[in-house]
Amino acid sequence: MDLKFLSIYIIILASLLILGNSGSVYSSSYGDFTNVSKQEVTAKVLQFVTNSKEGSGHIVTIPTDDLIFKILPKYDENGRVISISLAKDTRFDYLYRQVGFTEKSQTTAFVYPIFTQAAYSKNSFYEYYTKKCDSRCLTVNIPNDFKGTYSSSIVGSFVLSALNYAYITDVDIDKNPDILKQYKRVIILHNEYVTKKEFDAITNHPGVVFLYPNALYAEVKTDYDKNTITLIKGHAYPDANITNGFGWSQDNSRYEYNVECSDWNFYKKKNYSMLNCYPEYMLIHDPQLLKTLNSKDPTALLEDVSNWLRYNKDPKMIDIMLDDFDVTGENIPPWVSNPAIWLINGEITRDDFNNLIDYLYQNKIIQ
Repeated sequence: MDLKFLSIYIIILASLLILGNSGSVYSSSYGDFTNVSKQEVTAKVLQFVTNSKEGSGHIVTIPTDDLIFKILPKYDENGRVISISLAKDTRFDYLYRQVGFTEKSQTTAFVYPIFTQAAYSKNSFYEYYTKKCDSRCLTVNIPNDFKGTYSSSIVGSFVLSALNYAYITDVDIDKNPDILKQYKRVIILHNEYVTKKEFDAITNHPGVVFLYPNALYAEVKTDYDKNTITLIKGHAYPDANITNGFGWSQDNSRYEYNVECSDWNFYKKKNYSMLNCYPEYMLIHDPQLLKTLNSKDPTALLEDVSNWLRYNKDPKMIDIMLDDFDVTGENIPPWVSNPAIWLINGEITRDDFNNLIDYLYQNKIIQ
């Protein structure tokens, strides 16, 4: 795989994305969009078809006045977006400096899900799942370019690349798990299909942000001589009772179909920061999401804990703090204020406090 491909792809600021019937977005060509500033979006809203839990398309509507990138859409006969190109908009240069990096980041990288792109390609895993193909479709070629889809978070990868986040791929980590050690923070997209080596490297890294839910969901193995991946376990294979192929307790796949992302929130699980929705299109029009992602701690845990200490009877403050730990409840025992103070003072770790909240929730003390 040419690892310079994506960088070139973004530098020229061109990515033709085709939205298929299944709600997937495919990049199919690239070129020089030097005249991009001369073109205008005349529609008042853009409508994107996304996946839904029921298997039918869900429409995400974005007012064009809210866009923080230059989006050039093409429409189908029903007025829905079937292709777009994305570029920076000079009106928002001030914002890009706040939410991104002026030069390619040396400390933060995202992982482009090339294995997931393969899994959603033609004659692959999903045609096996829907019984349109036999087990031959459980071994597929690893793509040699980045013609990704909504399901492989292609728009998110373009946004982060435009903001000068560094990137690596599933292949890079599988071949050299230590590559993650050069980054303080690693952002995981919809990396649904990964190898065991990649799973171990990601889950053992101290600074992981899961920007998309349903990551690390199924195990694949690689054969680089044949340039293929093969499904091993997960997604109801080889047993219908198997969901997460790694038995990963932090799996947050239940948020996969929250595609509006209107109630987005980063919460803490172990040492991970996780988002509670699928942000593919929110990333092109919500500056606060990009600011939070680029902050030192996207979960803002200490701030929320401090606010709860000051207003510990305020239902809103209770909700906000518990959201950081992905639990719900209407009351927190008053004595929790002591370990909360210890956390703020650095006397206990975030993991310690997280384990306490989780214990109280599991034992119905917080309810």
